[in-house]
Amino acid sequence: MRFPLRLGTRGSPLALTQARMVAAALCEAHGWTGDAIEIVAIRTSGDRIQDRPLAEVGGKALWTKELDRALTGGEIDFAVHSMKDVETIRPPEIAIAAMLPRADVRDRLIGANAIAALPPRAVVGTSSPRRSAQLRRERPDVTITLFRGNVDTRLAKLTAGEADATLLAAAGLDRLDRPEIGHAIPIGTMLPAPAQGAVGIETLAANAEVRTALAAIDHPATSACVNAERALLAALGADCRSPVAALATLDGGELLLRAEILTEDGAECVCGETRSAADVGGPAALARDLLDRASPRLRALFAT
Repeated sequence: MRFPLRLGTRGSPLALTQARMVAAALCEAHGWTGDAIEIVAIRTSGDRIQDRPLAEVGGKALWTKELDRALTGGEIDFAVHSMKDVETIRPPEIAIAAMLPRADVRDRLIGANAIAALPPRAVVGTSSPRRSAQLRRERPDVTITLFRGNVDTRLAKLTAGEADATLLAAAGLDRLDRPEIGHAIPIGTMLPAPAQGAVGIETLAANAEVRTALAAIDHPATSACVNAERALLAALGADCRSPVAALATLDGGELLLRAEILTEDGAECVCGETRSAADVGGPAALARDLLDRASPRLRALFAT
């Protein structure tokens, strides 16, 4: 293996923090020195385009396509991603080789200590269809305004008075050493996005040497749960416009997968769960059940 290995990442503070986590884990696992890995920051379309919803400008590929090109072009050896930002269907030449242990999966509300405590007709900033729908389900009086950008950008918009509150992932705030910001929303109130809190590492499927090195830092429980959530997304035909939440956990040797799909206004929510072995068809069966119980209006949000 030729050193230094080049680790590609977005250039946001959170992405760079996650890249350093991956580099540190690899060095610890293999006894490498710090100079064995070079972090290569790559500016993505998602970082440049922040004034429109993802669905209007290319979906989740905005976070991955430049890193994919760098990987397939030989500019980097592997890439780190927040798994909730990775498209469900990936190019066949790219493999998800490892995931770090999952962090807090919950959302945090900034601007109020609970959804019920939001002022009447509050304006909440978010770009997530899932968060928007779940908020509207709990508080139909809420107005949603588009908030995109990194953590500091969104917090600055909130401070500037562009909204009364916003939502951020607890995992990202914790990784940025900001555990005091916001109030965690219970999972029973707001089921998280599929793969929220998970950091994944991709490399070329044909690069056996790097895949073997990355396998040493894979957290099997996280991989099993996130892969189940991603399988649910695939079976639903969900994309970045589809309000869907899911969380898989391991329980007594079985995988418990909970999920819900919603209309954009939160007026309809279909939820369910399934228990299965991690390598069987539980996610697909749950997706069929959810869609079978959904109205035509809700099913139309999923490309099944």
